[in-house]
Amino acid sequence: MISDARVPLEHQQPYGTAYEQMLEKVRYEGAYPTRERADEAVRLVLAGLGRQLTGDERVDLAACLPLEAARVLTAQIPAPQPLTGWAFVKDLASRTGASLATTRWDTGSVLSAVAAHAGPDLVTRVLHQLPAGYALLFGRAELTSAA
Repeated sequence: MISDARVPLEHQQPYGTAYEQMLEKVRYEGAYPTRERADEAVRLVLAGLGRQLTGDERVDLAACLPLEAARVLTAQIPAPQPLTGWAFVKDLASRTGASLATTRWDTGSVLSAVAAHAGPDLVTRVLHQLPAGYALLFGRAELTSAA
């Protein structure tokens, strides 16, 4: 469960259409039983990603996401030292108390939707900024050079 304060469902503001579509994509891709569960995953993963990204990539990614998603991403203060992909998943799991497998699933489901919004060029730029291990989380092969 995400640690931010919860507003009762009947008092929540309706989401924009673009965010609703993003939630539906995450819900479908992640096989989540409810839209609320997909929303939790989106908020968790985007907050974590917001702690990892800086500079133009952060700004450009926020610009192509639905407003609600961009707010979650940009509300975070970037960490002084970015985490590897696996450390990122472990950090998210420790924040929620979920298993590593569940958190890895959530991360992949959300980041594949983010990649669809961002497009291949921006995803490539984001991956170049981040340490190793994020490509698979975004649904791409992790290519390494031969030694």
